[in-house]
Amino acid sequence: MYNLPNMLTISRIAVIPLVFLSVYFDCRFYTYFAGILFISASITDYYDGKLARARGEVSAFGRLLDPIADKLLVAAALVVFLAKPNMLHPISYIPVFVILCRELLVSGLREFLREVNVGLPVTRLAKWKTGFQMTALAMIFFKGWLFWGTLGEVLLWVAGVLTFITGYQYFAKTLDYIRAENQQQTTKKSAEKAKK
Repeated sequence: MYNLPNMLTISRIAVIPLVFLSVYFDCRFYTYFAGILFISASITDYYDGKLARARGEVSAFGRLLDPIADKLLVAAALVVFLAKPNMLHPISYIPVFVILCRELLVSGLREFLREVNVGLPVTRLAKWKTGFQMTALAMIFFKGWLFWGTLGEVLLWVAGVLTFITGYQYFAKTLDYIRAENQQQTTKKSAEKAKK
């Protein structure tokens, strides 16, 4: 459990309170510091899985914690941007809303499917979505330095679109399972009636 890949994942969670504290410090220095922490944590998201596979240390604990750490880190950054004045243009609240709702939706779908022993694997597009999210949020932390904030908001919209698409894909997969399950139950009941 306490191998290097898992410790990297845990470190990603450990920096979240420090990132969130930037809400209470109305100075650009601490916001930039939070941005550096966010970037460092985002980098661990790439290396924890890569190291786990390379070292043969893939574990159930890591598979459980990795997506949770990602969601917590992204949610913390979004809360910071919503709470601090002038971090986001109000129109950019739309992708923020989409991202937060999608993460709640997918978490609920995974919980439902886990109860019936059905997996919901991460797609390649979902990995791209995470990459765009992390890059966009990291750049927004540095708003006021060159053009980073503006470019970050543009990428946030791209991430919002990808987030919506992947959320719909996961929802559609869950509906396919439900339809198949309902069809199976209907067929079973028809067979039982035919026997009678």
